[in-house]
Amino acid sequence: MKIHEYQAKRLFSRYGVQVPRGEVVFDEDEAVNIAELLMKQTGTRRVVLKAQVHAGGRGKAGGVKVVEGLDEVRRCAAELFGKRLVTHQTGSEGRTISRLLVEEAIDIDKELFVSILIDRSKKKLCIMSSTEGGMDIEEVAATHPERLEKEWFEPLAGLFQFMARNITARLGLHGQVLHKCVRALRSLADLFIREDCSLVEVNPLVVTRTGEIVALDAKITFDDNAEFRHRFHGEMLDKSELESVEQKARALGFSYVSMDGNIGCCVNGAGLAMATMDIIKLKGGEPANFLDVGGGADADTVMKAFEIILSDPRVSVIFVNIFGGILRCDVVAEGIARAVSQSGLSVPLVVRLAGTNATEGKALLDAADLNIYTAGDMETGAAIAVEKAREKMV
Repeated sequence: MKIHEYQAKRLFSRYGVQVPRGEVVFDEDEAVNIAELLMKQTGTRRVVLKAQVHAGGRGKAGGVKVVEGLDEVRRCAAELFGKRLVTHQTGSEGRTISRLLVEEAIDIDKELFVSILIDRSKKKLCIMSSTEGGMDIEEVAATHPERLEKEWFEPLAGLFQFMARNITARLGLHGQVLHKCVRALRSLADLFIREDCSLVEVNPLVVTRTGEIVALDAKITFDDNAEFRHRFHGEMLDKSELESVEQKARALGFSYVSMDGNIGCCVNGAGLAMATMDIIKLKGGEPANFLDVGGGADADTVMKAFEIILSDPRVSVIFVNIFGGILRCDVVAEGIARAVSQSGLSVPLVVRLAGTNATEGKALLDAADLNIYTAGDMETGAAIAVEKAREKMV
């Protein structure tokens, strides 16, 4: 689950990471009032207005404005509220700006990049850092990977002080600034672990002209699997940032992510869903979604999954990939056949069943007089799905 920058900064502050003074606002009058208060506190007439949407690249898209004077605050706020902000992460449809973060302007001496994420290959947490803060870090990683430093640490042990010192030394920091950055990095690592995050990113983490370490931006993504431990996390969800289909899938208990392809995926288990998308790509196709229906796959569940998948008009074929453990594949097959019959499915359906009673399930679907293609293994199923998708494009 993603949260807004202002929400992430509140968490940063709670864990001792310094952030600019500021407040979220929902209309022009609030923006002017907060800006006036900040100007009195800082003794300057400059403030920053930042669009609060779940997307990177806001600055380049015109979603971040450094303004001077209250008249300019009102004019820029009026311009931003209600605007559809289009960035490289939103797609052409963009995101509507309904809230702004009004912050004090910071005098910057140096911009850094820091990110913490899970490295599943090493089964550790990885903290990445770079002196190329404030830039598109993906571009830096692609063109100058040597400028991106990495340090791994155990989640149960946390980020040791010597590790944080190694990182800050590589960033070219010294003296008191180094010590302050060490504290900030360890606080971010503590936040990541205690709040069950899957991503914590600061771009840029700045050194000010007075030698302070300040998080000028903040990005946090929580691990939904740990939501039961953090009831207040759910209160921070901005449903307006979800597509309507994602909201519906969430209400049904499905894990759903929309993608750009034309092959709809209906799978039980997140790992199998990832493998399904990978093999579709390997066969030359493009997945339209990630959809994990969880442990159950009865007729009602399958019908709801089909409804969600087909809400994307680009979907030209559906690939159902089910592994039956406790769940019997013949029961799943009955549910699929009933769902296809009742829903009047208009696109080809490819089904791969494996596990308990898979042979019986496949025989049941083969005997049904329906637009269903069965496969004995995942690779064959993906190949058929890609072939049917290509036929639809001709």
